[in-house]
Amino acid sequence: MEDELFDQILTVFNNLVAWVAAGAMVFGGVVPYIPQYRDIRLTQNAEGFSTYVCLVLLVANILRILFRFGRYFETLLLWQSIIMICTMLIMLNLCTNVRMATELSTKRRSFLATDIKDEEVRIPKRLFLDFDWNYFWSWSRFVDYVQCVLAFTLVAAYITYLLLDSVLFVETLGFLAVFTEAMLGTPQLYCNYQNKSTEGMSIKMVLMWTSGDTFKTGYFLLTQAPVQFWICGLLQVFVDITILFQVYYYSRYPQKPVSHTVSHTTSAKAL
Repeated sequence: MEDELFDQILTVFNNLVAWVAAGAMVFGGVVPYIPQYRDIRLTQNAEGFSTYVCLVLLVANILRILFRFGRYFETLLLWQSIIMICTMLIMLNLCTNVRMATELSTKRRSFLATDIKDEEVRIPKRLFLDFDWNYFWSWSRFVDYVQCVLAFTLVAAYITYLLLDSVLFVETLGFLAVFTEAMLGTPQLYCNYQNKSTEGMSIKMVLMWTSGDTFKTGYFLLTQAPVQFWICGLLQVFVDITILFQVYYYSRYPQKPVSHTVSHTTSAKAL
């Protein structure tokens, strides 16, 4: 009798752990962006967060979903990708609205001493359909980012459909998805270097990146995962630690203030 009760308790405990692990797997990736979202919303300042982080994760997770058509993986990872895509679109929407409001406010202040009426103040619109590479991923409307993501998804899906029978293509697609995600912190690293400061960046977000990537890389090593998995994991951890070093360096040795009007389009080099 006692053995049956113990087995039932053990079964319930195992199921609970499995559910918690599943929830952590699906939603754990978006948790680091909650403090960053809150900071941007409260301060109405998005300069410390590189929107190219969103670009990296959107590309990585779209490729991962397409990879599933060639090689099946568990449904939890599929939901993880879907939720991450939704989260990145929410972050882009917030950053775009904040940036445009900041530019409009700056314009108004610059015309304060003139006779130009407030309703006459206009900001030149940068649209995706203009196909101007100088303003790539720095558009004026959230809908332009959605158009870009849809265009990339359709093109990538079409190519995947044509080459789905090729084992080389499928494996390359999977590697690109993992490697692109490994580049996650690179845009933020370059953004900090460009601004000579980590002001506006959520340190909690980077700490969560580091802990999550360290755990994930350790899991890859212990389970003897394919070599590209743990190499990309080590690369992610290295980038995270470098960003944390930037936090220490720029706080201990403040750099000469630089103009925040520098366009984030130059961050494309980080990709």
